[in-house]
Amino acid sequence: MRIHVQFGRAALVSVGLNILMYLGYLLLTSYGVGHKLAMSLLYVVGVTQSFFLMKRWTFRHEGDTRRALARYLSAYALGYLVNFATMLVLADWAGYPHQLVQILNVAVFACMFFLLLRFWVFRSPQPH
Repeated sequence: MRIHVQFGRAALVSVGLNILMYLGYLLLTSYGVGHKLAMSLLYVVGVTQSFFLMKRWTFRHEGDTRRALARYLSAYALGYLVNFATMLVLADWAGYPHQLVQILNVAVFACMFFLLLRFWVFRSPQPH
């Protein structure tokens, strides 16, 4: 499948899920859940949902699911750590509004994750 088609599909999945997750984040934090805890809880929900959508619909990956899942979780674990650190540094220490920090994280990570998913997690097997 061509990269622009995959990018379009990934964008639809990412935008849809990120909007839902961000609204959930705002809802949780408005009820007094701490911003790092809210981000952590929703991260798990979003990662789980997006794996199946990305594997089946976006990339139509037919390779080893366990290997893809391990790589997927590794990529998102790294993303989680960077997201958490960004919240800690920019929201907690520097005093920027956590809502702004999180929406900027969403935008940056969406691009980074597409590249990781396309070229590492769900890459097509190389012809011999």
